Amino acid sequence: MIDATPLLRLYAAQRLERLRRLDPVRAQERTLGRLLRRAAGTEFGRAHGFRSIHSVRDYQAAVPLRRFDDFWRDWIEPAFPVVRNRIWPGTIPYYALSSGTSGARTKHIPVTRAMARSNRRATLDLLTHHLENRPESRVFGGKSLMLGGSTDLMRLAPGVEAGDLSGIAQREVPWWARSRLFPPAEIALIPDWDRKVERLAEAALREDLRVIGGTPTWLLVLFERLLERAGGGERRLADLFPNLGMLVHGGVRFDPFRPGFERLLAGSRAELREVYPASEGFVAVADRLPGQGMRMLLDNGIFFEFVPIGEVDSPNPTRHWIGNAEPGQDYALILTTNAGLWSYVLGDTVRLVDRAPPRLLVTGRTSYFLNAFGEHLTGEQIEEGVLAAAAAVGIEVGEFMFGPLFPREGRAPAHWLAAEAAGPADAARFAASLDAALRHSNANFGDDRQYGRLAPPSITFLPPGAFAAWMRRRGKLGGQNKVPRIVQDDRPLEELLVWHQKHSSMPFSPGSHAASQEEE
Repeated sequence: MIDATPLLRLYAAQRLERLRRLDPVRAQERTLGRLLRRAAGTEFGRAHGFRSIHSVRDYQAAVPLRRFDDFWRDWIEPAFPVVRNRIWPGTIPYYALSSGTSGARTKHIPVTRAMARSNRRATLDLLTHHLENRPESRVFGGKSLMLGGSTDLMRLAPGVEAGDLSGIAQREVPWWARSRLFPPAEIALIPDWDRKVERLAEAALREDLRVIGGTPTWLLVLFERLLERAGGGERRLADLFPNLGMLVHGGVRFDPFRPGFERLLAGSRAELREVYPASEGFVAVADRLPGQGMRMLLDNGIFFEFVPIGEVDSPNPTRHWIGNAEPGQDYALILTTNAGLWSYVLGDTVRLVDRAPPRLLVTGRTSYFLNAFGEHLTGEQIEEGVLAAAAAVGIEVGEFMFGPLFPREGRAPAHWLAAEAAGPADAARFAASLDAALRHSNANFGDDRQYGRLAPPSITFLPPGAFAAWMRRRGKLGGQNKVPRIVQDDRPLEELLVWHQKHSSMPFSPGSHAASQEEE
């Protein structure tokens, strides 16, 4: 295979120069203007007076915020599947199937060819920042593996298809890049996740992979299969893919997975690089070190708004944009896209950490909080608490799930955590550390614990791989499916433990109300 990295370096140099000159405010104003002009003749554009909109303020006054269900009911479902000239010029050719982590019903997210081009440009930005940081990298000297769902698409109507976003991306890959992608179609089209991973592992060991990407949970499943096939032992990715240049991750908070991935990459020249893709559009890519935020893609077909989390469902929310959003504040992220989504509530919460250029951190979901007992625990507080407790007892946690224990038969209200841990762990110490961390970060939780309104948290440790097996049972294995970090009752815990006891020989550590009154 011819190494095309020199051509990529030429592109990267030009792109970096454009990014250095980019004015964030002007870029977003131009992006919104282009979107409005393109869609002015659509039914949505006429209904909202796009031709009379001349500023961001005009747009925000004319187009209200909408969640997916509202947008689907009013603008997609009446004409589905042939949605033509309603939300974007022409017929919507693709729908990405997504249920996210907060809902069970499958969503059909519109994907236009303009959005497919934007996603490709975002991938080039990812590679651009990689080469900026690793100028010696030869990422186009071999193949790239993006671990997604089945690439098979379902025909809904002539010229209209639906399926996993990775399948849509595969369909829209330009001719010059197809030979550089792995796996081949006969593997990519396999719908059964376990069979697909086995075939992937078998075939990948014969390839010169330079880039590997996907959701951390499923990447670990693939790496486990690869190492098993390669003979196990103390092997690392550097032994299997000596030319690997970049490992791309996104979709969930990476901190719990970082130690495991760093061990896998020991001795490798590959770097870890985070991305923020959504079915609705590509939001940001990491251009700096972990924890320093991801650079927003401001000139790539998406106009961004930021709404204070507590106002996202109010009739007259405060709507910020790049021109006036404040760093350090948590916002619900709102997208207006070249796929015909207008002031769309994505469902993620973000925090700007920089303005020149704008960079953000994903802090959770708008539904990613727990208020079963008036505690108002956010996803970020829970995740930080789990990581602090793991550090305090000297263990690593992988996937985990957190929820409430409602009072039942004399049991006081409390919270539970089920977490994967490698090796033995002290549930009592972990619970006490988690309890202390949550008290420190959340005054409501602290008051409830201090005055006895909440009992200490209950901890259940599971072996690595337990959540992947549970997701398999639920038919949510692989692709863009994610383990829900926060659930709103204790049924998932009961289901998880009952299933685990029946179907697995792997031991687990049952719950422990650990923080005693003396410790308090």
